[in-house]
Amino acid sequence: MAVSVENDKPVLVLVHGWGLNHAVWQQILPQLAEHFVVLTPDLPGFGLATHYPEPYTLADVAAMVATQIPAGSLVLGWSLGGLVATQIALDYPDKVKALALVASSPCFVASDDWPGMAPAVLSQFAAALAKDVALTIDRFLAIQALGSETARHEIKLLKQALLSLPLPQPVALAGGLTILATDDLRSRLTELCMPVAGCYGRLDSLVPAAMLTKLQALLPAAEFTVLSKASHAPFISHPVEFSSWLLDWAHSAKAN
Repeated sequence: MAVSVENDKPVLVLVHGWGLNHAVWQQILPQLAEHFVVLTPDLPGFGLATHYPEPYTLADVAAMVATQIPAGSLVLGWSLGGLVATQIALDYPDKVKALALVASSPCFVASDDWPGMAPAVLSQFAAALAKDVALTIDRFLAIQALGSETARHEIKLLKQALLSLPLPQPVALAGGLTILATDDLRSRLTELCMPVAGCYGRLDSLVPAAMLTKLQALLPAAEFTVLSKASHAPFISHPVEFSSWLLDWAHSAKAN
């Protein structure tokens, strides 16, 4: 069912990443509410979204999230959420006026010509997930803050967000890891018909900043920003800088 929003403000949609839920955006929402109608859907099987597709595929996850997005929205996705947002932009272009990626990649796994996560890391997480869900998520949160000067603070805030809502469904966690390990949207990026921008952390160990040179070649018109002291969750570690970037992007996208 299509969502309608009766308001003069533009709609800004924030899509969270693997293992977490919509509470991760709590820190930056006050700066955004004045300018936008902000929607923060949970990915299927995460947070309050108890229903999820089986099998848990990127296309079906994107389809479920797309039902919550009004036409002509500004859509921002973080990490796995960026992959979902990109799939929505490809499959439901009328929903996405402009696309923003935060610490996200069209292909998360490293290869000879593409910087990313080592395949073994994702395999280890998948194996650990079957044994201890909570511990696996804790380890993933720690990796997200790796390299940051405020790592402890970031992990604390991420864990608060995680625990503020029901823990993710095991099927969604496993399915999300499979998407990160196997999905590759690089060949479809030329189909995107809306402006694309991105915000990345120079210290990110999950989505290396070196990937941006390759991504820029695939999306020559895209505008990417790198925060020099941020890691994988710049909206947590650098909320002021991140909010400034987001507002600049959103106002620019709204004007076009």
